[in-house]
Amino acid sequence: DSWYDPPKAKESAFAMMDAGADVMYAERFGVSDAAVERGVKAIGNVIDTSGDYPGTIMASAIWHMEATIDKAVSRVANGSFEAADYGQYSFMAYGGGSLIMDESLMSSETAAAVKAREAELLDGLFRVNVNDARPTSDN
Repeated sequence: DSWYDPPKAKESAFAMMDAGADVMYAERFGVSDAAVERGVKAIGNVIDTSGDYPGTIMASAIWHMEATIDKAVSRVANGSFEAADYGQYSFMAYGGGSLIMDESLMSSETAAAVKAREAELLDGLFRVNVNDARPTSDN
């Protein structure tokens, strides 16, 4: 029951590429390594790894935990803290996330579409729902 297994992630990425995937979502380390080896682009997650994989990471969704922590700490400081789901403060509209992209690695149409969606996220017009359910697999 491994949640962090870069070699397995790399192996799975190769299998997805063999099945026709031409852009990888690098949610775990290992995926970007596979993308580099096969010359496939990748989208990063949580942290910016573009410096480690130049020419491969076309964009990354960056998590800024500070917005969530700041909200909880400010509630402690003013005496109004309560146990609650602070997850919404990790969304872009609350400053809990941002997007980086390397426009040289994508078409101008793709870059424009990404920027448009980013604006909708920041304005609260589009929301990505989080599914915290345990993932299942047939493997």
